[in-house]
Amino acid sequence: MNKFSKILIVFAAMFAIQSCTDLEEDLIGDVTTEISVPGITPVGGGPGGGPLSGAYGELRNAGTANHGGYYSIQEITTDEMVICAKGGDWFDGGILVELHQHTYGPTHDMVNGTWVQTYNAINTVNELLDGGALDANQTSQAQALRAYFYLRLLDLYGNVKIIEEPGVDAPQASSQEVFDFIEDELLEALGITEVSASMNLAASPLGADFSPYEINQYAALGMLAKLYLNAEAYVGSAHYEEAADAAAYIIDSGVYRLCDDGCTVTNLGKRAGVESDPDDLEGFAAVFAANNENNPEHIFSVFYDEASGGGMNFSSMNLHYSSQFTWNFDAQPWNGYATLEEFYNSFEDGDKRKQASFIVGEQLDFGGSAVLDYASDDGNLVLNYTPSINELQPNSQREAGARPGKFSFKQFGRPDMDNDFPILRLGEVYLIRGEAMARMSGNWGDALPDVNVVRGRAGVSALTTIDADEFLAERGREMFQESSRRTDLIRFGKYNESWWEKPNDPSDHVNIFPIPAEQITASAGSLTQNPGY
Repeated sequence: MNKFSKILIVFAAMFAIQSCTDLEEDLIGDVTTEISVPGITPVGGGPGGGPLSGAYGELRNAGTANHGGYYSIQEITTDEMVICAKGGDWFDGGILVELHQHTYGPTHDMVNGTWVQTYNAINTVNELLDGGALDANQTSQAQALRAYFYLRLLDLYGNVKIIEEPGVDAPQASSQEVFDFIEDELLEALGITEVSASMNLAASPLGADFSPYEINQYAALGMLAKLYLNAEAYVGSAHYEEAADAAAYIIDSGVYRLCDDGCTVTNLGKRAGVESDPDDLEGFAAVFAANNENNPEHIFSVFYDEASGGGMNFSSMNLHYSSQFTWNFDAQPWNGYATLEEFYNSFEDGDKRKQASFIVGEQLDFGGSAVLDYASDDGNLVLNYTPSINELQPNSQREAGARPGKFSFKQFGRPDMDNDFPILRLGEVYLIRGEAMARMSGNWGDALPDVNVVRGRAGVSALTTIDADEFLAERGREMFQESSRRTDLIRFGKYNESWWEKPNDPSDHVNIFPIPAEQITASAGSLTQNPGY
C-alpha cells in the first residue's frame, strides 16, 4: 500500500483448534520512520491521516469483517452461512448453534460483544465531535458516520440509547426515536429537510466527488436509502418513495459505474502451476479482490490493509487448515464458516457471481498438486470442499460446505487481509431502487429493469417476470457475504421460516436481538429487555 508514517505492529494471538471464538490482539510498539521498500511499488487506497482517520478506523474495530461481532451475527443467523461443530472444534459452548437455530438469548457472548463494539465506535465519534476542531465538512462526515453506527444498532436491537456526548448517559429510546435520529442526522449532513426526486444538495457540507473511504453526499444518501427501505420493518411505516429517490440520485449522478467487462485487477491469488487460474480478475470478482482499492463501484468502503488496517480475517475464518498450501498463507486457517447447500444451489451455472463467491471441489496447491488432509474424516486424503454438509453438530465433516471466497485471497497472505469491504456499492443501489419501486406500486415487475442490470453484469440471461421470492433470491446472489442477508430476510418476512437444521421460529421476537443482560445489569435500570426474551 502507500508509504505511511506510522505502522502499528500487531502480534495476533495464536488460536487453539478447540476454541476459535475468543480473539485477542496486543499492540506492542510502533515505527515512526517512513518506510519504502525497493522493488515494491505502493498502490493507492485508504483514507488520509486527518482528524477523522480514527473514527473511520472504528469500522474495522466494530466487527465488519472478522469473527465474533457484527459480521458473525448478521451472517450465521441466516440461510447463507453456518459454522458447524466438528467434534470439539467450533462448538464453543453452543453459541454458534444458537445463532443458526435462533435460540440466542440475553447472555449470548456475540450479541453482547457486538453491542460493546458498536457503542465503542460511537464514543470515538462523540469524542471527535466534542473536541470542536472539525470544519463543517468533517463535522458532517462524523455525524453521518455516527448515524451509520446507530443504523446498525437499530437494525440489531431496536430500542437503544442515543448517546451524543462522551460520558453522558441517556434514556433508552424507542425504535421510532432511533429511526428519527438517524434520519435527522443524515438529512442535516446533506443540507436538506427531506429526500425527494427534486432535492437539491448544493447546501450540503459533504463533498460530491468519488471518495470511497470518506462519507460524501452519495454515501449519506445510500445510508438513508437503506434506512427507508427497511422502515416498515423498523417502525411500521413505509418510506419506499424516499428510498427509490435516494437510490436514483446516486445512480443518475454518473459518479459510479458497475465494475463489468474491462474492469480488471491483477489476480494476486494466481498459482503458477494451475493453468485455469486467470492472470486478472474482471468484473464482479474485481469488486472484492485483494487489490480492490478505489473500485469504481464502491460508494463507501471500509479500508483494510494487512499492515496498517487489520481486522479482515475471512481467509482464516472460512478455509480448511490445509488450504494454507493453496495460497501459501503465513498462518493456518481455522476451518469455520461454510455456505448452506440450498443457498449455494440457488445460483445457476454460468453465473459469474457463483464462480467468484464460492470455493468448491478438490483443492490444488501452488504447484498444481492435490492438497491433502492428513486427518481426513471422510476416507479421502484429498481436500475436497463439498456443497453438502452432513450435520450441524456434533461431527460435521471437516471439508463439508462450499467455502465463502467472494473476498478473494492472495498468495502469501496474512491472517489480516487487504480487501476493502464495501458498506455501500452501486450494485446494491440498483437493487434498492428496484425493490422500492416494486413495493410502491405493488408490482414486482417494476423491479425488472434494475434486477436485469446486475444480472447482465453476472453473465446470466435477463428475467422477463419476477415475484417477491425471486427478487429476494436475486438479492441474495448479488449480496452474499456482505452482511445484508439477515436484514433482507426480515424485510421479506422469511427470517422466521425453516431452513437446513433450523426449525420455524415460534414467534417473530427474534427479529431483533435481546438487549445484552450484561448491559442491562450495568445500566442500573435504565435499559429494559426487548419483548420475548
